[in-house]
Amino acid sequence: MLNALTISEIYVLDQDEALDFYVGKLGLEVSTDADLGFMRWLTVNVPGQPGRELLLVKPGPPAHDEATAAQLRELVTKGAMGVTIFTTEDVRKTHATLRKRGVELTEEPVERDYGTDFGLRDPFGNPLRIGQIPGR
Repeated sequence: MLNALTISEIYVLDQDEALDFYVGKLGLEVSTDADLGFMRWLTVNVPGQPGRELLLVKPGPPAHDEATAAQLRELVTKGAMGVTIFTTEDVRKTHATLRKRGVELTEEPVERDYGTDFGLRDPFGNPLRIGQIPGR
């Protein structure tokens, strides 16, 4: 049976711009950047966690025809592709750091039943959340 979740994907419209954001602004590190000929396989991970990767994938071949890719691009820019959630040890410090780096923050840190978190968007419209959750 299954024993791990290793790769999740997020659609991006430009992989170089995605690298600048996810690595340059959020502080993730490149795990794999490979030209497979038919696509670029680009994954990033939280430093020190190489077994859990985020695939930064551009809608299009080989997985999608052009009509489907266009629909996916539209959904990405609307922020309709689902949320990706990260955790941090100090949510307020992380929020302040990302503000200084020019990240589009959509929400200030808010205390919730499960911890404190805030919202932001990547350059393409994907919603992200960063939280400080006790016990994690």
